[in-house]
Amino acid sequence: MDFLRPASWEEVLAAKAEHPSAVPIAGGTDVMVEINFDHRRPDVLLDLNRVAELHEWEVGERTVRLGACVPYTRIMEHLRPQLPGLALAAHTVGSPQIRNRGSVGGNLGAASPAGDAHPALLAAGAEVEAVSVRGTRMIPVEEFYTGVKRNALAPDELIRAVHIANADGPQQFSKVGTRNAMVIAVCAFGLALHPETRTVRTGIGSAAPTPVRAVVAEEFLNAALEEGGFWDNGRIVPPAVARQFAELVAACASPIDDVRGTAAYRRHALTVMARRTLGWTWQEYRDGTGGTRCA
Repeated sequence: MDFLRPASWEEVLAAKAEHPSAVPIAGGTDVMVEINFDHRRPDVLLDLNRVAELHEWEVGERTVRLGACVPYTRIMEHLRPQLPGLALAAHTVGSPQIRNRGSVGGNLGAASPAGDAHPALLAAGAEVEAVSVRGTRMIPVEEFYTGVKRNALAPDELIRAVHIANADGPQQFSKVGTRNAMVIAVCAFGLALHPETRTVRTGIGSAAPTPVRAVVAEEFLNAALEEGGFWDNGRIVPPAVARQFAELVAACASPIDDVRGTAAYRRHALTVMARRTLGWTWQEYRDGTGGTRCA
């Protein structure tokens, strides 16, 4: 196994072009586990740790540009106001040691349906900046996942950054595991309110071959909120609407039975999480920006 340590982004791209099968490594929280258990034996490892720009972020007027190697700890410490859903998801990632090393770029590269960052990225509306010596392209995150642990990157492409819209409303993340900490999600759910466009976005994790949005549930809730004037009057979302939204979220999933949980349990858990996160986010909206406060 060859180990390459380029010192600049240009050298990284040149190395990836010369060795398309090279596996990038930064935190190593996924790659090293696979290597240690002999589940993967790449011919070339491409170390990204010497490339400073991958560990940096930039807060713009509309979006945050998050370098591919920015660890979860930095998101929790510095980007909670802009990316509240992702910060909540970051809290659930492994142990403090893992949060200090793991990154959103690594989660995206691994493309595991159980990755904790995915539901928050889907709900917030993120784009992946994919780069090669041929140029740069922006991939909407919902188009990035192509199968179980497969993504839309070409063999010579790498993730340089993730562009995530600054939160314009409340966001939430919820995760169910076999214990309270340091656990792979049995299923997970992210929800973001976008008052500027009067829309709701969702993200489902670990309940389908890829992370997915519950588009049908979003369309139902968007219509219900608009027809009832809820964005303006700030009234509580009726229980019947919340219940139907939650049922539609569960229906958008396609879970399986495995060692961590059954498909039926995952659907039930998604129903509960969708209803609760809607309640939490809408109450936060009512308390902060929701027009006339009505019971």
